[in-house]
Amino acid sequence: MSDSLRALVADELAVPVDSRVTEVATEIANQHPRVARAVLFYGSCLRDGQIEDRMLDFYLIVSSYREAFGKSWLATANRLLPPNVFYFEAHGLVAKYAVLSEADFDRECGPNATSTSVLARFAQPARLVFTSDSSAIGAVTDSISNCAPTLLRWTLALAPQESLLDIWKLAFRQTFATEIRAERVDRSAEIVDADPERYLKFGQASAARLTLIPDIRSAQSWWRRMRRRGKLLSVLRLAKASFTFAGGADYIAWKINRHAGTKIELRPWQRRHPLLAGLSLLPRLLKSGAIR
Repeated sequence: MSDSLRALVADELAVPVDSRVTEVATEIANQHPRVARAVLFYGSCLRDGQIEDRMLDFYLIVSSYREAFGKSWLATANRLLPPNVFYFEAHGLVAKYAVLSEADFDRECGPNATSTSVLARFAQPARLVFTSDSSAIGAVTDSISNCAPTLLRWTLALAPQESLLDIWKLAFRQTFATEIRAERVDRSAEIVDADPERYLKFGQASAARLTLIPDIRSAQSWWRRMRRRGKLLSVLRLAKASFTFAGGADYIAWKINRHAGTKIELRPWQRRHPLLAGLSLLPRLLKSGAIR
């Protein structure tokens, strides 16, 4: 592992955040005592520094699904189709948090990832806002240090002559295409342009670990596989979230309205049956281009 890359990741994870964010993260960890290993803060609220009237994004890393959820079906659901996602309120703020085991998190950050979801999120800035001990810090840092090299490895082959910042933009554009998302086309450029110096440093440090770049045919095949798998996983995870996420239908509608400029208003029956609501809305959203 490149020492310079790991040092960059460790320094970034340790940057302080608003104390209220840390308090919410601690409360989330307290929902799963004895198994909570780390809580990571990421996403748009971290990037723009705005947390009022916004939904904060967290990942909770646990040592065991069985110990986190007992004999509940939630443990099986988290193991078979990770992550589980939950709504949470504390200290006047609202949040959602996804649950992954240390083993699943490590896999999804590296070359054996089953989708690009975790790779894309943690190739971007994140903060480590709760840890159980020093070994958890080391494990999370090691895992996240694999994200950028893995993502860039499969992107460099697609456009080897492009600048490093353009490679990053292409990487995020490719990851957006692997999920059902309500994002504007220029979102990938906005992420990189918000902090180009950061992406240059992380890209250069990642390059030291890229000893073998795949040929373009292999890279295209990998991205096609990730798109097929990612779209399916997005649908399955949304369906699962309708059972684990309080107010899930309202959240999904809010998310689409915010990113796609639509004005979806849910009917009472759609709030009572969020899975059916999602299925009923999907054809219209796909046809209009609100989600891709």
